[in-house]
Amino acid sequence: MRSAVVVFPASNCDQDVARALHRVTGVAPEMVWHGESTLPDVDLVVLPGGFSYGDYLRCGAMAAKTAIMNDVVRRADAGVHILGICNGFQILLESGLLPGAMLPNAAIKFVCRDVHLVLERTNTAFTNHYDHGQVIRVPVAHHEGNYFAGDDTLKALQDNNQIVFRYTDENAEATPQSNPNGSLLNIAGLINSTGNVLGMMPHPERSVDPLHGGVDGLPLFESLVESLS
Repeated sequence: MRSAVVVFPASNCDQDVARALHRVTGVAPEMVWHGESTLPDVDLVVLPGGFSYGDYLRCGAMAAKTAIMNDVVRRADAGVHILGICNGFQILLESGLLPGAMLPNAAIKFVCRDVHLVLERTNTAFTNHYDHGQVIRVPVAHHEGNYFAGDDTLKALQDNNQIVFRYTDENAEATPQSNPNGSLLNIAGLINSTGNVLGMMPHPERSVDPLHGGVDGLPLFESLVESLS
């Protein structure tokens, strides 16, 4: 599996996801600066977490207008798999590759802790190494992770089975207490209707090594290797 990680000014998880990809593929991904206009020939493009452009205007809004995102959108439309994590998810929303928007967390505070997620969908290239209904524990770190969309969009996401991850407690119950940011329907991750673009607020790349406290994020990267190699 050939992969690329797009680096924006103030990306801060690009090296984390690069190490995760190197771990599962044995090959370092291409690191692509946001000012480039063309991506290399790859099977997977990752938009990493961080605070692109200092989160000015809106999180991800300026990054969505960079030169490289024109090619990211073209590749996505052509079927290349795109993974957006945290700020990368925000960029996917701002670029229109996924529906909806991000609002400030309901408590208006930065949240940085482990959360539990339930796997709502495992028949994707991103999640086929998980079991449906499995609960995993991974970190979140964001101030604007409160997913919002209109009623019609939320209905379409549910009808089309596009909700991949939800915030839950350790027993897979999606409660207000298990929701770290106020996201509607406890949404933590979405996939597009064609199944090749996934956005998620939690950080699977920070949960691939036992020394970091857990490996529940590792199957996501293993899923991609199996699906795209």
